[in-house]
Amino acid sequence: MKILSKLLIIFPIVLFTWTFCISTETYAQADPTGVITGTVKDVPAKKQGEPTLSEIADAIGHSRIAMNIIWTLLCAFLVMFMQTGFAMVETGFIRAKNVAHTMGMNFLVYAIGITGFWICGFAFMFGGVGSVSSLGGTPGLVHEFSLNIFGKTFGLIGGKGFFLNDSVYDVGIFALFLFQMVFMDTTATIPTGAMAERWKFSSFIFFSFFISMFVYPIFGNWVWGGGWLAQMGVNFGLGHGHVDFAGSSVVHMVGGIAALAGAIVLGPRIGKYGKDGTVNAIPGHNLPMAIIGTFILAFGWFGFNAGSTLSANDLRLTIVATNTLIASAAGALSATFYMMWRYGKPDPSMMANGMLAGLVAITAPCAFVNSLSSFVIGIVAGVLVIKAVFYIDQKLKVDDPVGAIAVHGINGLWGIIAVGIFADGTYGNGWNGVPGTVRGLLYGDPSQLVAQLIGSLVCAVFVFSTMYGFFKLSDKLFGIRVSKRDEIEGLDMPEMGVKGYDDTGIQGKEYSPMPAKEIYNTF
Repeated sequence: MKILSKLLIIFPIVLFTWTFCISTETYAQADPTGVITGTVKDVPAKKQGEPTLSEIADAIGHSRIAMNIIWTLLCAFLVMFMQTGFAMVETGFIRAKNVAHTMGMNFLVYAIGITGFWICGFAFMFGGVGSVSSLGGTPGLVHEFSLNIFGKTFGLIGGKGFFLNDSVYDVGIFALFLFQMVFMDTTATIPTGAMAERWKFSSFIFFSFFISMFVYPIFGNWVWGGGWLAQMGVNFGLGHGHVDFAGSSVVHMVGGIAALAGAIVLGPRIGKYGKDGTVNAIPGHNLPMAIIGTFILAFGWFGFNAGSTLSANDLRLTIVATNTLIASAAGALSATFYMMWRYGKPDPSMMANGMLAGLVAITAPCAFVNSLSSFVIGIVAGVLVIKAVFYIDQKLKVDDPVGAIAVHGINGLWGIIAVGIFADGTYGNGWNGVPGTVRGLLYGDPSQLVAQLIGSLVCAVFVFSTMYGFFKLSDKLFGIRVSKRDEIEGLDMPEMGVKGYDDTGIQGKEYSPMPAKEIYNTF
């Protein structure tokens, strides 16, 4: 523990010293004030009192970029508010004795995520992305560590932008950082639900730095930073490479797979599984809180998906937002009707997870599909999340109190596959450097589905192996699970020093584990 603590202190210092040295490189285009962003820059002589064409172009260009930056920031603020939704959903689905602990994790992961992404996560992810024209060109993000094999380039990791140093001191880059940081924080939050009620807070802190600084940024670079998965179209003719508009794989699969690895190493909660193989349900303490949190997430998701245009001038954002809306409704409906058909009652917790599953699944294809496909994607997601929850819980015996693995991991995978099936060729011209629009299997390009499957497999293997190794090593070095006594009595006092609730009223009551079959047989 002491060694890791020292490393956590030493690493940022070394990295800061290095990036300070390289930040002496200057980029004439960098614009920390925003005055020249979007302008033509070379204004010829003019007659007194008459604007030149360049000056008119400056005003128009500057205004367009300003609109894009404002749109991107507003959507980033919506995504930031999703942190509230995650906190409420997860806390509502766990027991009252662990409320302060779960809320504490959801709160601090935001602060840690910002710090880790600022130190090196952003640089590793977008340091070689090049020009993002909608934000004014993003000068300075010009270095990608890559391999050249048989004349083909395979981008691996970015190398510019550590600590947002002076070489990237630009209004567009700072807007990109803020927007992408809140996406990363969604990923880091997902495992806090799957590992709730038995995870050491100190271990959670190390995890948060690790995923925000390394795991998420590296895979994100491969897909969104110009890395090798994005280049599969150019290098191998596989569609437009791995396509993920707003994060079904980059955000949700990464978070869901990390949650799976952590839950396996951590083990189930005490009383969850009997020695005879019985599966005991452990109900949450506050369903209204979870439902309200779901609505907050659905609201923030419009920023998540529509904001990924990074442009207020890309009018496709209306299609993106509406597809997001339709898929969320379809997921909630199919989950509700499936539960009524299978168990006789709808179960509001499954309604909520059905809506979230629809949102996760539409996140990758939202810009590339029509409304009918969006509805189908949501319908499948609503049923898939229920089947996955019960399979993970009862067959794999992996304890996930909130269903995060099924919602984000399984439906993140479904969303990526959906791009390869339903993309209709109306959008995405030049995506990842490939001429033409993005088309899926049903619209004439089976190679796009191949690229989606390869990207999903890489995500699963890379994230699971890395995170499983991280959790195993952490467990060996300092332990990642609380003591049995603390788990039974509740984590609020021993881990956080305060109670989430006082001991009066309904919040003070706890529930005894009850076999899952017994609960659903009462329907």
